[in-house]
Amino acid sequence: MDTMKLKRMVFFGYHGVFPEENKLGQKYYVDLDMKLDLSRAAESDDVADTVNYAEVHALVKKIVEGPPVKLIEKLAASIATAVLGTYTIIHEVTVGVTKPNPPFDITFDGVTVELTRAR
Repeated sequence: MDTMKLKRMVFFGYHGVFPEENKLGQKYYVDLDMKLDLSRAAESDDVADTVNYAEVHALVKKIVEGPPVKLIEKLAASIATAVLGTYTIIHEVTVGVTKPNPPFDITFDGVTVELTRAR
């Protein structure tokens, strides 16, 4: 099985448990690891035989920049469900969602949730 990765996609959303997160919004980073067979595309050199990563980016953007959810766990699950539901060529997807600036009074590089879903 092959892997296509979209790394550190940056979006702006209004997700969170705290009212200020829903009002002010913030950046979110999304990483996708998609397991699929790329042998046909490698031979044909035709985008029709693979997953168009620009379209995947647009799908993820629509979700992250869409209606707010409270938890990044929910956001990651929504992305995984949409990717698997849209692209039947993908057998498994791992989604990482990072909130780089959670509203906590501690210093760290953010919090990341990573989940894997498969057919």
